[in-house]
Amino acid sequence: MRLDEDAIRQYEARPDLLAGRIVLVTGAGDGIGKALSLACAHAGATVILLGKTVKKLEAVYDGIEAAGGAQPAIYPMNLEGATAKDYADLMDNIEGEFGHLDGLVNNAGWVGALTPFKHYDVELWARVMTVNLHAPFLLTRACLPLLERAEDPAIVFSTHHCQRAYWGAYGIAKAGQKGMLDILAAEYDADSNHPIRVNGVDSGPVATRERRAHYPGEPPDAHPAPETVIAPYLYFLGPDSRGVSGTDLECQPGKR
Repeated sequence: MRLDEDAIRQYEARPDLLAGRIVLVTGAGDGIGKALSLACAHAGATVILLGKTVKKLEAVYDGIEAAGGAQPAIYPMNLEGATAKDYADLMDNIEGEFGHLDGLVNNAGWVGALTPFKHYDVELWARVMTVNLHAPFLLTRACLPLLERAEDPAIVFSTHHCQRAYWGAYGIAKAGQKGMLDILAAEYDADSNHPIRVNGVDSGPVATRERRAHYPGEPPDAHPAPETVIAPYLYFLGPDSRGVSGTDLECQPGKR
C-alpha cells in the first residue's frame, strides 16, 4: 500500500475516532506524551497515563477531565528502575480494570547526554539504554496478550533517526527501537489470528523540555510545539490506518 505521508502529517481526527478504546501512553506527563494524551482523550479514548512524576500526570489528568474527556487512569512508573514483575503488575491492573488494551504508545525517552563515544560514561550508558530500549521491550512484551484481545489493536513508537555523532546510547537505543518495530510488524502481520498494527512516528525537533536541555542556545520558537506533531499518532492508533503496519513516518523530513 502506498501511503500519502503528507495527508497523514495533516490528519484531522474526528471526535469519536478512538471512542471506547483504552490507550496506554508512556511519558504522558510532558511534551509529546502530554499533548497526545489530551488529544486521545478528546478523540474519545480512555487514556492510561504512565510516567515517573505524579504531579505532571495529575496535571494531564485534570486537563482531560476539564475538557470533558473520559476519566483517565494514572500509573506512576520509573522506567529506569522497573522490573519485569512491575510490568506484569501493570498488565494485571489494566486487565482487572479494563479487560483489554487497544493501543500502546512507547513514547517515553531520555537522551542522557550528547557525548563523544570514547568519553561516554558506562553507568550513564546502561541507564539510557534501559529507559529507551529495555523498557519498551519489557512493556510491549507484557502488553501483547491484552492487545491480542482487542478488535483493532495498535502499537506506536516515538522513533528518532539520530544515529550520528555524539548521540551515543540514545541514538543506538533508538536504532534498536526501529528494529523492534520492524520485527513486531512482521510477526503480527503474519499472524492472521492476532493482527496488531505496529508503526512509528519520528517527530523531528520539537519545542520540549528535553530539547531545550540539550540545545539551550536555540531560540524558544525554533521548533514546532508538541501539539502540532501528534496527528500521525492519532492516525496510527485509529481505524483509518487498518492495513498499515511497519511504517516509520517522519513529521519533519530532513530535520534533526
